[in-house]
Amino acid sequence: MKITLNNRPASFDCDSMTMGELMEIKKFTFTKIIVRVNNQIVEPEEYDSTIINEDDNVMVLHLLAGG
Repeated sequence: MKITLNNRPASFDCDSMTMGELMEIKKFTFTKIIVRVNNQIVEPEEYDSTIINEDDNVMVLHLLAGG
């Protein structure tokens, strides 16, 4: 499966996966994350039920605070 992840091409050895599986594979473990799949925001409680398919556009943004 090929998707766009954070504006870069990414390939995986499966036909589809959940957002939760993608987060685990890519080790996205930050506490403050914004996730969008095809420009739709995905809430943390929806990660395990949101399916990522071929050619999907996935953005995972880590929020930082500073001063």
